[in-house]
Amino acid sequence: MFPINPKHNPSLVESVIFFIITIGLISYFIISLGTSPHIPILIAIFLLVLYGLLKGISFKDLEEGMTAGAKSGMGAIFLFLLIGVLISSWMISGTIPALINTGFSLIGGTWFYAVVFAVTALAGVSLGSSLTTTATIGVAFIGMAGAMDASMAISAGAIVSGAFFGDKMSPLSDTTNLASTIVQVDLFDHIKHMSLTTIPAFIISLTLFGILSPDEAASIQNLASYKSALAETGLIHWTSWIPLIILVAITFFKIPAFISLAISSLAATLLAGATSGLTWTDIWTTWFNGYTAATNFEPVNSLLTRGGINSMLFTVSLVILALGFGGLLFVTGIIPTLLSSFKDKLKSVRSIIISTAATAIGVNVFIGEQYLSIMLTGETYKGLYKNTELPNKVLSRTLEDAGTVINPLVPWSVCGVFIADVLGVPVLTYLPFAFFCLLSPIITIIFGGKALR
Repeated sequence: MFPINPKHNPSLVESVIFFIITIGLISYFIISLGTSPHIPILIAIFLLVLYGLLKGISFKDLEEGMTAGAKSGMGAIFLFLLIGVLISSWMISGTIPALINTGFSLIGGTWFYAVVFAVTALAGVSLGSSLTTTATIGVAFIGMAGAMDASMAISAGAIVSGAFFGDKMSPLSDTTNLASTIVQVDLFDHIKHMSLTTIPAFIISLTLFGILSPDEAASIQNLASYKSALAETGLIHWTSWIPLIILVAITFFKIPAFISLAISSLAATLLAGATSGLTWTDIWTTWFNGYTAATNFEPVNSLLTRGGINSMLFTVSLVILALGFGGLLFVTGIIPTLLSSFKDKLKSVRSIIISTAATAIGVNVFIGEQYLSIMLTGETYKGLYKNTELPNKVLSRTLEDAGTVINPLVPWSVCGVFIADVLGVPVLTYLPFAFFCLLSPIITIIFGGKALR
């Protein structure tokens, strides 16, 4: 947990009541008022500071608690900023457009839902963002499903499953980097260990979508427009694959994620200078502002206009606030009291993993925020995993299996509200068919403590 010593020892009842009030406040602002999560978290920080002062904790100790909490996420923050650079450099080098174009080339035949899941997963890995994948490729697929008279619920379930597979497994994903950094696990070791539960969930989901797919061949008219617009960008070349190859090759040498992403970003930027037709001023500008596409096909413009350091500032500011909030929960003694009340009951590996998964799911349900699910659960259980000599990679895997992929299944969550709006399919309608999201926590619980080393 946070390296913070509590300055107060509240009773269990007091801790539970204050925790529920605080979480309820955050939930109300996010769910009922639809505000950015930054606002209620900041208000919750105000309340915790007031609570601490009333309990005789000096402001200096409270401030140090907030600072220590935020400091624990600095590794993730630097990675987030670099990911913004990587995404923009991969755009202008044609790497992400080439990956998306390859995915579209797989469309066709009778396995529509399975192909939607697979292609969306490929795009999700390349983009590293579930919501961007859903709002671009997902919208295209839901339109294709309507034209084919296919099930909108199953199509949406396939889109969500694929998008969150990508969000979970992509080295570009902020949640993937956050989960690994919070519990101090190397990014690529984290992704490798997640494959133990993610690959079975992917295979089962792909099989189910294949079984449910309609018999008639898919007739997709928009596909040509997407591929034509991607070609119109002039970004796709044979060299577009080099940054991806470099990144994959580097992973075999277990080079730290920051260095790996930096090398791939620089390689992509240099290649873009030779192939993109952009001036060097424009190329370096994309590092901060991201790439802006200007084709004659607006869906592709929306798909490719992203990246840059500026795009990550929302996430960075949320991480700082949430970790500061977590630091206050520890320095005021609220979280330590809650943990001590049940930690003696968590002795077996399976009970610890089940409790971790339940906590991550609970935060998603009560707060509706993906980042807080990962951060609060990770910080809460780090100490317990250390005391029981469970590897941190088991904790980071469980955070993703029960934290990252559950958010789109909660109707009032940030992801759930967004996806239902852009796809036009209510959360409870697609929920039974979001197989990957449903299977991930189940498999991680069944998997238990196997293959820990």
